[in-house]
Amino acid sequence: MSSELPPESPEPRDTSPDAPAETSAPEETVVEPRRKRGRGKKVLKATGLTLALPGAAVIAGGGYVGFKALTSSPDNSPEHEASKDEYLDALAGTTSSGEAPNVLLVYYDDLGYEDLGFMGDTPIKTPNLDALAEDGAVLTNYHSPSAVCTPSRAAMLTGRLAPRAGVPEVLFPSSGAMNLMNLTADAHGLTQAEITIPDVLQASGYDTGMIGKWHIGDTEGSKPNDFGFDSFLGSLYSNDMAPFSIYQDEEVLLETVDQTELDAFYTDAAVDFVAEAAESDDPFFLYFAHNFPHEPLFAAEENEGRSDAGLYGDVVEGLDDGIGRIVDELESTGQLDNTIIVVTSDNGPWFQGDAGDHRGRKGMVYEGGQLVPFIVHWPDGVEGGQTIDTMTMGTDLMPTLLDWIDIPLPTDRAIDGSSMAPLIAGESDEVSEFYYYYAGSELMAVSDGRYKYHARTPYLYTLSGDVFTIGAHVKGPWLFDLEADPSESYDILDSNPEIGERLAAELERKNAEMEENLRGWVS
Repeated sequence: MSSELPPESPEPRDTSPDAPAETSAPEETVVEPRRKRGRGKKVLKATGLTLALPGAAVIAGGGYVGFKALTSSPDNSPEHEASKDEYLDALAGTTSSGEAPNVLLVYYDDLGYEDLGFMGDTPIKTPNLDALAEDGAVLTNYHSPSAVCTPSRAAMLTGRLAPRAGVPEVLFPSSGAMNLMNLTADAHGLTQAEITIPDVLQASGYDTGMIGKWHIGDTEGSKPNDFGFDSFLGSLYSNDMAPFSIYQDEEVLLETVDQTELDAFYTDAAVDFVAEAAESDDPFFLYFAHNFPHEPLFAAEENEGRSDAGLYGDVVEGLDDGIGRIVDELESTGQLDNTIIVVTSDNGPWFQGDAGDHRGRKGMVYEGGQLVPFIVHWPDGVEGGQTIDTMTMGTDLMPTLLDWIDIPLPTDRAIDGSSMAPLIAGESDEVSEFYYYYAGSELMAVSDGRYKYHARTPYLYTLSGDVFTIGAHVKGPWLFDLEADPSESYDILDSNPEIGERLAAELERKNAEMEENLRGWVS
């Protein structure tokens, strides 16, 4: 049955003789159609405006990105390049006595806090790293300087917080479309004004080499050979970025890379470097910055299925084999006792890996994003068998190494780290009064080693099986007692307001300091 109403019937016509003659009614002004046309015009205008707004936004956004792409430039500081040169020139001959220790700095990519045997109960077997830990010092409360790759590496190599070093964001290849994100955010590689560990050691007489992942710049003046490395063999980026090529100094050595063979390739190069160093009268610094176990994962064919922790475990056990080969070469050439070996990670684990009993993972300023394994092994200088629970951070590494080698720090800039040498020697129970957790250029949290204050934290509520989050909420401030609650599960701000106020005041003080002098130039 039709739901339409039937048409109305016309009124009956009076046809009697007395009926008045029918006259034509004056033509009515048609109003309704005009109203409809008016509404139609409004609808069209509104529709056009609605459609035009995104287009205008796209055009405006594209214009902004284009403008930034043309005008964005690194924060160079020629006067501090000059003072850097003066500082480095003054170091010439510092290590000419022949007693300076070698340095092997092993920096894994996305290795989790409890992925190694000496750090906890793990199905991954790492006997070679466990042996270094047993004969060295293990720092159980060591934090990477950032929860992501680029700023972590920049801060560790300079001893300065990533915003100080001018590299607070993850960098993408300058040849790719993702670089527009970097340009829009004014994110660039390390500049020549910064002083790195290899800069200092090269100037003081070390033979310096790097093997592995750089990831703090791919443009002129921001590559490994521009920062004190006599030789570089490795990649400029993470193994999930394109182009992923292997460089020999400034030239592409391998345009395409079979990553199942990458671990053996790097390890062979490191063993060769150590062997050649034994023939030199100069000490060496080798930065062994492996691309693994960053996703995607690749294991050599002979390592597939060897671990009880799947492919991730296969990769890590292969890395342990590599360390065993390098240590064997150090020992066979008589260099092991006077070589400082440091093993750590650039941040917490990503998709796979064990962050231990800690909240968060890579990319998060929770402990799981920055608490990482740390060993220092140096028979001639560090007492073995130590486990140290004091809080430390990657910005402390440069001051520590220079302290051990007896090289003064530069004085024309703020160095955010402090030497861990007194702590490891048992002469102090603290390294720094406060530690700072940055996400990009924003200071998210501050800790005094026991208590950690989060000013604000985005919280995403997700459901398994759903691609998108249900909602994003900003929570905080929060206060956690890391000693009693290492998983940052229980906010105690209400019951400890004075501690929260003290850490909040420090966070505000640090923000004011950075706002006044972001790069920390002293002179």
